[in-house]
Amino acid sequence: MNAVLKPVAVRPRIGFLGVGWIGRMRLQALAATGIADIVAVADTHSDAREVAMACAPGANAGDGLDYLLDQDLDGIVIATPSALHAEQARAALARGIAVFAQKPLTRTVDEAALVIAAARKSNRLLGVDFCYRHVAGLHELRDRIGSGELGRLYAIDLVFHNAYGPDKPWFYDIRQSGGGCAMDLGSHLVDMALWVSGSGGFAALDAQLYARGQRLLPPHQTAEDYATVLGTLDTGTSVRMSCSWRLPAGRDAVIEMAFYGTHGGAALRNVAGSFYDFRVERYLGTHSECLSAPPDAWGGRALVQWTQRLSAGMGFDETESAHLLGVARSMDRIYAR
Repeated sequence: MNAVLKPVAVRPRIGFLGVGWIGRMRLQALAATGIADIVAVADTHSDAREVAMACAPGANAGDGLDYLLDQDLDGIVIATPSALHAEQARAALARGIAVFAQKPLTRTVDEAALVIAAARKSNRLLGVDFCYRHVAGLHELRDRIGSGELGRLYAIDLVFHNAYGPDKPWFYDIRQSGGGCAMDLGSHLVDMALWVSGSGGFAALDAQLYARGQRLLPPHQTAEDYATVLGTLDTGTSVRMSCSWRLPAGRDAVIEMAFYGTHGGAALRNVAGSFYDFRVERYLGTHSECLSAPPDAWGGRALVQWTQRLSAGMGFDETESAHLLGVARSMDRIYAR
């Protein structure tokens, strides 16, 4: 059930918490639409605040969450290290402020349950930046699968190799990040598997995590740089997943999300190693149909959609929250928590 509140404003008042690279990219995407007033930004680094304010002239600036909570906001965009998401989201929701967070929403399913409970109690919209859902052609692909056009979906293959790896130290501290490449990249893949298939989670799952070529065993204290997952969804669909940081892949990135049914297949694949350019195709035997191709400015669409829903007065979304719990529960199983 998706609760509907009175529309907050024609142009909701939005604040940004954390305006490093990803926060700034999302700020620029939202500012370009003109559908919201970006009234405040907050970051512990003054240089990041200055760059962000240049993208949002007239916005106020501070150094943290407490500053934003006093700015009379309708919504807050959180792009801080993962360890901070749960507490920051709960604080905003308790003040009646809707939340849009970078993935992962939290490090564990227990943290996710607390955030979702806060959103339910305040009846405020909660969103997570699972941005790959919004590549052009992905919603059409999902609709075709949901309509049965591909027949019974029996296999999903998911790959996300980042040949560079994060440049922030906190990514490599599992206490702050909650995990390594599986948390950073694999959370996108898990979201895609559940979202496209309509599954609530895994019925069975086996994960293998590695750091610098050495197998890691639970309890995990080291951030992995390579991970594989073999599992079966509660729908019966087989899932194969692999992701990595700094894999010698011969290109910047390898990103593939493929779906196979008894009547055909479909896939999203990156073009020439790009992090941003994708083709989405429908397969029938050895033939293919292109559903979308570059250019496509998809990066900020998840935030734009969330803002549009906020402006329309949408409150707590039970269906999406159940999905977020399914993703968090799956991540806990990958890390044997």
